[in-house]
Amino acid sequence: MERAAVNGHNSGPSEGQPYTNGFHDHTMEELERELPVVHDGQVPLGELVSRTVQAIYAELSELAETLPNMSDTARKRTLADWVVQTKRQVVKLYAVVKWARDADVVQKAMNVTAFLMDQNRQFEDAIHGLKYAKDSLDPARLRNHDLLTSLDVLTTGSYRRLPSAIKKLVVPIAPLSDDEVAKTLTDVEAAIRFRLKMTEIIPAEMSQYRIGKALFRYDFGNTELALQLMVALTSSYQNYSRLLFAFGVLRRMMAGFLSMSSFYLLLAEIGLGCKVEWPIFLHRHGSHSSSEFPRKPTGLLKRHITDEADARLAFYLPLLPNQGPPPEKEAPTRPQLPEGVSDAPLVRVFNFLQMMSLSYQLEILWYQAERLRSLGWAEFLRVRMTPNRQSMSISYWMFVSQLNLNLLGPSNVPYRRKSPPHLPGRPAPQRSKIPGLGGTLTISIVRIPTPPKNKANRSPRARVLAELQEKSKLDGGRPSDDIEPLRFEIKWEPEKGALGVMTPFEDIRLPQAELSIDPDNLDIEAILRKVIKRHTEAILNAIKFQLQHAPSTRSIFSPPGEVSLVVEDGVYALRTHLCADEVVIITIDSRTGRLNLRDTGDLAAAGRGRRFALITEKLNESPNLLADALIRLKFTTITDLAEQRANYLGLQSYRTRNFSREELQKLGPSARGMLYIQLAKFPLHYLVLVITDEDFRYALISAEVLQDTMFHDMTMKDIGWLDVRRVHGDQITVTLRNGPHTEPTTGQKRKRDPSDEPDSMDPAEMYTPRFNLETQVLRELYAYCCARVAYYKIEQQFKSRSIPYTIVSSAATAQLPELAHIQSSLAHSIPALCVESSVILSGAPAAEAAMPNIRVIPLNWWSDRQAQVVTCVKLKYVQQPVGKRAGSTVIRPSKRIIYDTTEAIVSFLSEDVDKCVDEFLEEWARVSKMVVIALAEMSRNKKWKGVRLLSFDLQTVEFAYAADYAVSITCTDQLSPTGGSYDMQFSRVCSITDDHPMGRDDQAQYNPHEDLEPFLRNLLRHGRLAPSLQRLVRLLRDTLPIVAELDAISLSAAESGENVDVFPKAAGWFRVLYGDFRHALDFRLMTGGRVAMIDGATSLFFADAPRSSTSAGGSLTKPSKSSHISSSASLDSTALLQPIPDFTTLVEGAARDVLARTSPNRHIAPIDIGVVCSTAAVREVGRVLHERILGRLKSSNGRE
Repeated sequence: MERAAVNGHNSGPSEGQPYTNGFHDHTMEELERELPVVHDGQVPLGELVSRTVQAIYAELSELAETLPNMSDTARKRTLADWVVQTKRQVVKLYAVVKWARDADVVQKAMNVTAFLMDQNRQFEDAIHGLKYAKDSLDPARLRNHDLLTSLDVLTTGSYRRLPSAIKKLVVPIAPLSDDEVAKTLTDVEAAIRFRLKMTEIIPAEMSQYRIGKALFRYDFGNTELALQLMVALTSSYQNYSRLLFAFGVLRRMMAGFLSMSSFYLLLAEIGLGCKVEWPIFLHRHGSHSSSEFPRKPTGLLKRHITDEADARLAFYLPLLPNQGPPPEKEAPTRPQLPEGVSDAPLVRVFNFLQMMSLSYQLEILWYQAERLRSLGWAEFLRVRMTPNRQSMSISYWMFVSQLNLNLLGPSNVPYRRKSPPHLPGRPAPQRSKIPGLGGTLTISIVRIPTPPKNKANRSPRARVLAELQEKSKLDGGRPSDDIEPLRFEIKWEPEKGALGVMTPFEDIRLPQAELSIDPDNLDIEAILRKVIKRHTEAILNAIKFQLQHAPSTRSIFSPPGEVSLVVEDGVYALRTHLCADEVVIITIDSRTGRLNLRDTGDLAAAGRGRRFALITEKLNESPNLLADALIRLKFTTITDLAEQRANYLGLQSYRTRNFSREELQKLGPSARGMLYIQLAKFPLHYLVLVITDEDFRYALISAEVLQDTMFHDMTMKDIGWLDVRRVHGDQITVTLRNGPHTEPTTGQKRKRDPSDEPDSMDPAEMYTPRFNLETQVLRELYAYCCARVAYYKIEQQFKSRSIPYTIVSSAATAQLPELAHIQSSLAHSIPALCVESSVILSGAPAAEAAMPNIRVIPLNWWSDRQAQVVTCVKLKYVQQPVGKRAGSTVIRPSKRIIYDTTEAIVSFLSEDVDKCVDEFLEEWARVSKMVVIALAEMSRNKKWKGVRLLSFDLQTVEFAYAADYAVSITCTDQLSPTGGSYDMQFSRVCSITDDHPMGRDDQAQYNPHEDLEPFLRNLLRHGRLAPSLQRLVRLLRDTLPIVAELDAISLSAAESGENVDVFPKAAGWFRVLYGDFRHALDFRLMTGGRVAMIDGATSLFFADAPRSSTSAGGSLTKPSKSSHISSSASLDSTALLQPIPDFTTLVEGAARDVLARTSPNRHIAPIDIGVVCSTAAVREVGRVLHERILGRLKSSNGRE
């Protein structure tokens, strides 16, 4: 083996590896990677599963909101339907998942099909090419005929002038022996070594070399390539590339002319590294690497490189004989070296190969960029190369505007942004000019600027060595050429106002180190993506700054966490919080430069994809409208959320109503949107959710439809703003989620969670949860509005009657057990209306029975039932119930009246809010008579001893009128035109007196006035109730001694077996019938508390009767004509009786006996027909007179 020389010295035998002719068998994986990937008509399984799960979750969420409001049957039916439908979807999904197991086989088949179609297309292109060649060559001219050869053949019959190539093939040259070959190579190596050591200027970059086999190889930092069986030179100047090239030297003359021999380039091998995934990777992807950018240039490329290198090596040398022009032409003048200048061919060839290496890299980068265009970037990427092929510019995010559309050809039209529509008759919309590209990346080969003393840009050590070499080899001369230091210059120029966003200069800069080109890994896509990523970050930061600081968006997006820049899968994205947990992610596509919006809210938002697609499309037509689009999207999402909550509650909601712009201004200038929720009980009233920049505002409006307008416009008659904290309670808070010491504000319930600590929270989640409308809050607001409208209608009724009212707390109404089932949790926040009883009951009966204030409270405004109004009236002077009603605290005499006996409160329920005042007055009139009776009795107990109210339930009044004697009065049909009717029940209060000893319980419970009930019931219907009741009580008290004595007479006669009958004849007229019912004694009540006891046979109504008589009430008066007529029935009964024998004598005797036994103050006056006494003496006189009459009648009967 030949020994290789390093720097002129042999280093030992070279261990070259034998060349092996073989065929590389590709693996199946490598072959599959060659197949094109086809995804036509396919859907990712993950996306299908995700959409199905999202749809199921959305339906579950809706069921969770709606099922509690359904009946049990509807709930079961709805749940069963949902289970059946969901099961079908899951079964279909299961079948798709089973089919997906064969997806790889189907994908491979589709790829193979695409590969075969591509091969078929190539075959067809080859056929068309051959056909084109045939058609093109048919008219081609043939070369001229070889006349000399033809003449030789014709004359001599043989070829006389054979070509030299044929002679060399036929006449062999004597081969050299091995010793001659070895000696020749040794001489050449010695000549090369001598020349390199003594005369040739070797650049410092090529200072390491080896000599062997008549070749010398320069190697710089690549020992692996130095083992190849060729002489090579490696250059890695300024980390640009590694060039391996071999120079062969031939001797122009075999002896004595080594100094005039020239170097010739035999082989140039490029060692560059590219991105592995690219098809132009030089040592892997065979087709593209060997044809486009081979390591070992062949053919025309090699010829071009060798010719250019040889020309530079022999630039100052004379031409060889075979290189000269034809003899008839004069040879051109060769360039001559100036005086004192020595030729430096290796410097020239180094400069040439350095430029070739950088150009080669630039061509690779250009090829990669073009491949990018063919892989889907063509519409958005423009690649341009200068004519000298030393500078390449790449413009990304290309699009066509209306201004530069005509500058491009029809085949080179990238993505075009649409202009906003122009309506005829209106001015053209003004649109800001958006640049037609995002930016430009320029890669150029430039010379490194160097100082005059260091033109080669070498290190101090290399510069000293080069100077020593020049002094030793040039003897004070200078080389003909100097090293030209070259490098790549990468310049990134972002377009000002790209995507309609002005970015700060400091945000769109990259360090030079990040824009360097690594020759071991040439990847234009990596450089481009690095630039685009930085540009994307700068644009999104500018958008974030604009949203947080622009006057039109500051109040919307300035709170912490509303807008944040995040990195998702290595891509910058702008996370914008809309409301609640709804977030929109804004990204910029690296390839197209298009803005993309996607939703990352809850799973129930799966159906919003189309909306985001439309917004994205419109936004990419006018990127400068991003802020407006985000504002619209935010408030649209907020409106959707509120509308969804309203639908869950079954409320009727509208996004717009037919209000004019002037009417909408009443809701405030900060209103961004409205949602009108119609009150079901009051169709012309709406709960309006006013969406402002900060949060919801809630208003209750009263609308009116203008019937005389064409479109039935609506106006707002009244607007009231609602306080959520007052309605829902203090637990509604909005907690700033970026710190533990944040003060709560109105808006949302706060649930404490250990994960809410700042250290454990995701920065993207640290936002103020505004616009978080809970279903319970909306339900309570709706109920509150219903209550407020009910109050409004009540207030209108008060105003129409000029009744003043005040606002008071309604907490006391919750104490009514009968109303407890119709109370709401909002009762504490709903006030009551208070009116003065003297005003509202003015002119009504029993107005004086009510306390000064009357409460009016709406009910059922929180439920689906009809709204009601309760009017609470507290009565005066009502004591606690006793007797049989002592245990009942609440009495409900009718459907619409509730009476609390403990508090003496009467509650009137009205079913119609619009007529509640009228219904209250009607019901009050219905119970007013009982109230008057109760009030009269309570006021009379101070004037008459023993009068007290026992019970009162609005329909029945029971009171004691004397001692333990009680009467119960019930009024029916109080509102009838006749004044209604009264029923009376007389009883005794449970007590034991001296008159009723033990053992006579039945008699003790008996009230003698019970027989007078038919005569007393009509007394209350004459005149006003209060005076009539006073007359009734006076009559009862005055007649009590009479009936008590008559009751005693009846009991005594029953015990003794006497035939005595006692019965009333009128309210103040009682009769005792003796014996055979022919004799009777009458007790007649007179005015002034007097009682007349006369013979029953004596009539007071005859014309010849005495001048004094008794009235219908029992009082003695002058007879009148009307008295005669009205008493005709009594005349008949009187005519049947016989006078009591010696009645006058009996009366006088009885009077003397009573006066003798009692006080002389007793008023007793005998008259001609009987005796008159006071009610206090009626019992003694009556008892004595009765006994005398009974004795006289017995004696008369005995004589007979």
